[in-house]
Amino acid sequence: GGGSDAIARLLSVHLTEKFGQSFIVENRPAASGIVGTDAVAKAQPDGYTLLTVFSTHAMSAELFKKLPYDPIKDFIPVSLTIQSPLVLLINPSLPINNFKEFVAYAKANPNKLNYGSSGQGSAPHLMTEQMNAMAGIKTTHVPYKGVAPITLALVQNEIQFALANIFTTLPMVKAGRLKMIATGGVKRSLLAPDVPTIAESGLAGYDSVVWYGVLAPAKTPPEIVDELSREIATILKKPEIVKTITDGGNEPVGTTPQQFAAIMSEDAKKWGILGKKLGIELE
Repeated sequence: GGGSDAIARLLSVHLTEKFGQSFIVENRPAASGIVGTDAVAKAQPDGYTLLTVFSTHAMSAELFKKLPYDPIKDFIPVSLTIQSPLVLLINPSLPINNFKEFVAYAKANPNKLNYGSSGQGSAPHLMTEQMNAMAGIKTTHVPYKGVAPITLALVQNEIQFALANIFTTLPMVKAGRLKMIATGGVKRSLLAPDVPTIAESGLAGYDSVVWYGVLAPAKTPPEIVDELSREIATILKKPEIVKTITDGGNEPVGTTPQQFAAIMSEDAKKWGILGKKLGIELE
């Protein structure tokens, strides 16, 4: 569902045209996507059954107590398709205008600031905790079931800040109902060029960038994986595709299988260490 679904639909049309074989997008959201992921892990490794995944796929390798598949070993990376920076939003009633003021306020009020995420072990949860650790602040986590309830809670001041997708929350920022004080990208967002990144605001080396990518079942022949990877990279360079992706505040990427494998492995390790520190173990 969500971003993974949109990217799958974007790619499926072009892959169908290229290979003359229908690529049908099938959503299987049951059990947080575990059912659909398991189906792909056990599918024929012929290059015609693929899985679009979010950053949490790599994280799940370390955070789940038990899964019916191995998130790393049962799949072969094809391409990291899109990167999407999360932005730091606050309730406008706070006397805060930038990231430095946010850190100072949080230090003066330990555990008084509540933040929302889409659940224990989610990307925004782990990325906020990483930000807290690097900035030396303590805040309180409140889990929600998705972006809409987080946004509502932020507007109503039930929570005071959150890391969230820029595209879905920008209308609330423009309406003055939320305040964006920093973005989590490596560079500034095209949708908010005047808003500095968290890294340039004093937290060097930090980013809150989530990614989407494509995986195939583990035994898919390397030549098929390479061909799919090359084709996806070509699709992601098409001007109309670039426009669609960047208009949503995202960045098209298109890596090689090897590059994507390295990113997944690094993420699994990094978030696994943080998850263990926080005592997260998902059922």
